[in-house]
Amino acid sequence: MAMDKKSLQSDSMWKGASPLIFSNAKKLRENQTQAEEKLWLAVKNNQLEGYKFRRQHPLSIYIADFYCHALKLVVEIDGGYHLTEEQQLLDEKRTSDIEFQGLKVIRFTNEEIMLKLPEVIDKIKAFIKMLS
Repeated sequence: MAMDKKSLQSDSMWKGASPLIFSNAKKLRENQTQAEEKLWLAVKNNQLEGYKFRRQHPLSIYIADFYCHALKLVVEIDGGYHLTEEQQLLDEKRTSDIEFQGLKVIRFTNEEIMLKLPEVIDKIKAFIKMLS
């Protein structure tokens, strides 16, 4: 799917996402992984330094696991399949495409979320401090 440069550089919080992307995002919100649910409980309702995070947020042709529009920050959670070489190449492309839109990306593994949530929250807070 080709990306429209104008919508990529748009200041819109959705970066030109199609109705299909919105529909897929809704399905993902209804079927969160354990790690997504755990992080969501820690960041929803402006709990993280007063910033609003959205879950399964449409961005152009992608769906970000978590997104804070005020900070232009995407938080991605990677499951085990992200360890394959093919998926790592796809993730690099995805990160590059998202960063091209003027956004920042920070990634964590499911294991980090499930086993080291306080450290993950501290890393996100440090990122927030750097961005704000």
